[in-house]
Amino acid sequence: MEKKKAFMIEINSEKNYQRLVPGVPETFGLKSGRVYLEPGADCGRHNTENKEEQLVFLFGSGTAEIADEKLQVGAGKVCYIPPRTEHNIINTGQDPLIYIFTTAPADGHSVHKEHDHHHHGGHHHA
Repeated sequence: MEKKKAFMIEINSEKNYQRLVPGVPETFGLKSGRVYLEPGADCGRHNTENKEEQLVFLFGSGTAEIADEKLQVGAGKVCYIPPRTEHNIINTGQDPLIYIFTTAPADGHSVHKEHDHHHHGGHHHA
């Protein structure tokens, strides 16, 4: 397996999105960022597609709409969202809602799995 370098990022407290872990090629597919939502704001409904996602809530409170469920989220809570799932995060509190999301490929098509497959499976000639 190819080698990756360790790295460290300081989380800032600015009122905008902060990319933390950028994904390929720095990682095998893991991505992470810090999201800041003002009261009443939401991140926008979207689908995890072929990735699974974890949310770690650092500050504030809100609602996670995941498929047809509504979960109360906020500081000190962690939320898991499976692949191919529609979801949205809404700040329903009086304070900013700040959380870190992390996504990782979940369908077996991540970079290192493909790399391993080709590496161990001999050479395929067209």
